[in-house]
Amino acid sequence: MPNKTAKPAAKATAAKPVAAKPVTAKPVTAKAPAAKPAAPKAPVAAAPAKAPVAAKPAAKPAAAPKVEEKKVVTQRQGFKANEFVVYPAHGVGQILAIEEQEIAGAKLELFVINFIKDKMTLRVPTAKVANVGMRKLSDPVLVKKALETLKGRARVKRTMWSRRAQEYEAKINSGDIVAIAEVVRDLYRSESQPEQSYSERQLYEAALDRLSREIAVVQHSTETEAVKEIEAQLAKSPRRNAKAEAAEGEADTDAEGDTDDTDGDDSTVADEAA
Repeated sequence: MPNKTAKPAAKATAAKPVAAKPVTAKPVTAKAPAAKPAAPKAPVAAAPAKAPVAAKPAAKPAAAPKVEEKKVVTQRQGFKANEFVVYPAHGVGQILAIEEQEIAGAKLELFVINFIKDKMTLRVPTAKVANVGMRKLSDPVLVKKALETLKGRARVKRTMWSRRAQEYEAKINSGDIVAIAEVVRDLYRSESQPEQSYSERQLYEAALDRLSREIAVVQHSTETEAVKEIEAQLAKSPRRNAKAEAAEGEADTDAEGDTDDTDGDDSTVADEAA
């Protein structure tokens, strides 16, 4: 009897380890730590690589000075870029730009003026504008006054031509539109008048060119149209009309005088015959 009871006990002890297997199987569920490698996704969220994008503001300071330079060079001494001006020694020109240059270690601001007709570009220091007499274009009222001057009586001084030529040149280079109109008026010669000398013709054409170019720009017309307008005003000069009438009157007087002289001679002969 004792041997029979021992076998079941052995079976029971042998079965216990089998029952413990499920307990050891639980650690299999502990495979969750294998998911921990997903944690390294955090570096993806980190944005150290975006730091180079923040370097873009470095380019902005470089562009900022350019904008400031453009503001500086658009206007000086009341004159603007692309504006037409009158430079006394050369006439009407256009300001292309206002630039800065270093000359002899000193920085100077210069007006870059282009004279299209003369095919010339001139650089004038902005600080010396008043000294050289550079000015803005005349307003329409002053242009009208210059045109009215052309209709006036010519005033020619009875002095040596060399002295008068110097006075004319001074007026032309003064840049005063009315003074230039006076030169045109005094040196103009119509077809019925004596021809000009070479030096007179040169001064006349120089004055006419200065006057017509400024009138053309102010009135937004061509130089050819401006010259025609000037010549039309010159034709209205009282001196021209008076000279024509005087010439006709002298011709009539000479004809009458000849007739009277002839009549007088006939009467004298008749008296002597009597």
